[in-house]
Amino acid sequence: MPTTNMRSRRQSLRGVLLGAALVAGLAVTAGPATAAAAPRAGAARHAAVVQAHTGSGSGTSADYVENGYQNPVTAFEPVSRPATRSCTVTAMQHDFANSYGADYTGTLTPPSACSGPWSKVVLDWYGSVAGVQYDRLAGVWIGGAEVFRTSTPEPDAAGISWHVDADLSKYIPLLEKAQPIDVSLGNVVNSTYTGIYHMTLKITYYTADRQYPAAHVADEVLPLSNTDSDGASDWWDLSKGQTASLTETFPRNLTGVGIEVYARGNGCEEFWYSNVPDSDSADIANGYCGGGTYREVGVEIDGELAGIAQVYPVIYSGGINPLMWRPIMSVDSLRTEPYTMNLTPFAGVLSDGKQHTVTLVPPADISDVWMLDATMFLTTDAHAAQTGGAVTSDTISAAPNLATSITSPVSGTNVITANAGRDWSVSGYVDTSHGRVTTTVSQHATYQNIDKIWQGGENQTVDQKDQGYDVVTVNGLSTKSTWSYPISMNASYVPDTTGSGFLLTAQVSQARFTTTAVGVDAGRGVWLTTGSVADQVNASGVLQRDDSGVSIQADGQDSEDYQSRSLTQPCYHHVITADHGQVTSDTRPGCDDSR
Repeated sequence: MPTTNMRSRRQSLRGVLLGAALVAGLAVTAGPATAAAAPRAGAARHAAVVQAHTGSGSGTSADYVENGYQNPVTAFEPVSRPATRSCTVTAMQHDFANSYGADYTGTLTPPSACSGPWSKVVLDWYGSVAGVQYDRLAGVWIGGAEVFRTSTPEPDAAGISWHVDADLSKYIPLLEKAQPIDVSLGNVVNSTYTGIYHMTLKITYYTADRQYPAAHVADEVLPLSNTDSDGASDWWDLSKGQTASLTETFPRNLTGVGIEVYARGNGCEEFWYSNVPDSDSADIANGYCGGGTYREVGVEIDGELAGIAQVYPVIYSGGINPLMWRPIMSVDSLRTEPYTMNLTPFAGVLSDGKQHTVTLVPPADISDVWMLDATMFLTTDAHAAQTGGAVTSDTISAAPNLATSITSPVSGTNVITANAGRDWSVSGYVDTSHGRVTTTVSQHATYQNIDKIWQGGENQTVDQKDQGYDVVTVNGLSTKSTWSYPISMNASYVPDTTGSGFLLTAQVSQARFTTTAVGVDAGRGVWLTTGSVADQVNASGVLQRDDSGVSIQADGQDSEDYQSRSLTQPCYHHVITADHGQVTSDTRPGCDDSR
C-alpha cells in the first residue's frame, strides 16, 4: 500500500513556512496558528506552483477570515437510476484512522432478492470527517478490479459530510458472484492531524424488465491490478523507468478488447503541469520539481505500444490553496475518470491460446510516483470455439514529438514553453463466425504548456492546453471521441520582509470537455454527435498571516458549470457558485447549444 509519505510534496524553506500555515491553521481561525506538526514535505508547492492573483481581483473579500464551510457539493450529473425493483447491499462501513497498509477487506455478495439480470448497478460512497486532516486518495476494488477512485475533501473543525456515486454496470460480469472487496484510504491520525474518515460504501442492484432491459456488457472482465503482501488488491506505485506487467492467457474466441486505466500522480507529480525541465537548474534550486510538464500513460502488449492517453490535471482539495475548494472541489477529484483505450486490433493475436503480457506504462521523465492499474473488457464469439487474426499495421512511436524551450525575456524571469503531439494508427483483423472484422484505431493529439516563473520562484503562471481525438473504424463504420483538458493557474507567495508572515494568493480555471460521435460520412469529416460533457471550475483563494501567526485574510471563491448531453438525456445543466465557504447560488438553466 502507499507509504505514509505518499501524499508528501517537495521540501524547501517555503515548504516549511507554507505547510505550517496551510495545515496547522486550516481549521482557519483569526487567532495564531498552533505550532502543530511539521508540514508535509514541500507543502509550499501550493504557492510556488500555482497561479496566483493579488488584490481584489482574486475574487475574495479583503480581510475576511473563513471559519468553517458547508458540506462539499458538486455540479456533475448524478448517475441515473431505473424505476425497477432494486436491492441495496452495504458493502462497507469503516473508519479510516491510521490506515496506511491497513485496507478494509471483505466480501461482496449479490443479493438473492435481486439475483439478476440487472439493468444497472450503482455504487454510493458516503463520507464524513471533522478536525484537521489532509486530502487522501482512495480506491475500491471488487474481484481485483478497481471500480472507483476518488479523493477526499479536507475538513473543518466542525466536520463535513459528502456523497459520490458511480455506475458499475460495466463490471456486471464480476458482480454476478461473490467477490472479495478491498477499499484503500491511507490516513494518519495523531495529536495534530485529528480527522478520522468515516466511510460507508453501498452497492444497489437494479433488476431488468421490459422497459429497462439488461445492461449490455462485455463477456469477461479481466482485472490488471497489484496484489499486496496480505492478498489485497492495490494500484502499482511506479517511479521513473518502472512499468507494471501481468501475463495472461486470453479466450480462444476473442473478438474485442477494451481497457480502462486509472492513473494519478503524487508527490512532485501531483502538480506535474507546473514542473520545470531537468535542465532548469535555477528554478529547481528554488524548490521546483523537475521532469517537465508533458504527461501521457500507455499500454503495451508483448512489449509493443498498443494505446496512449493524455492525462487530466487533477487538483486535490488541499492543492494550491485549500480555501479555493470549499465547498466545490476541482474537476475529477471526487469522481476520478479512468482513461479508456480500444485494443481490438490486437484481439486476433491475443486469441492464439498463448500467454501474452500486458504492461502499464506511466509517463516518462517523472520526478515522483504515479499510481496505475487497469481493467480489460473482453468480447467473445458465442458461435465459434476459436477466432484468429493479426495486427496489420502499428505506427505508434515510442515517444511523442516533444519540444521544450526556456527563454528569459527579462532578468529573473523564465518562460518555459513545451509543445507536443502524436499522430498514429493501429489496424488488425479477427476472423469470426460471421466473417473477417477489421478494426483501425487512430489518434491525433496536441499539447502546449506555457510556464512563467519570476521573483525567485515566488510567482508562477501556467497555461496548458491538451486536446485530441480517437477514431475507431470497424469494417468501414467509424466512431469518434474527443477530449480537451485546459487549465490555467496564477499563484503568488509573498513573504513578509519583517518576519514569518506571508501572503498567498491563487487563481485556477480548469475544464474537461469530451464528445462522442458516429460517422455519417467520416471520410468527409461529417459526424453526428451522440454525447458531450463540459465541466468547468473557476476558483480563487487568499491566505495572509502576520508575523505573529494571526490570520488577516483566509477566504475562497469557487464556481462549477457542468453541462452534458446524450441520446437518452438531451440536456443536463447545473451551475453552482460559492463564496466564503458557502453556496451562493445553485441553478439548473437550459443547455447552451454553442457548447
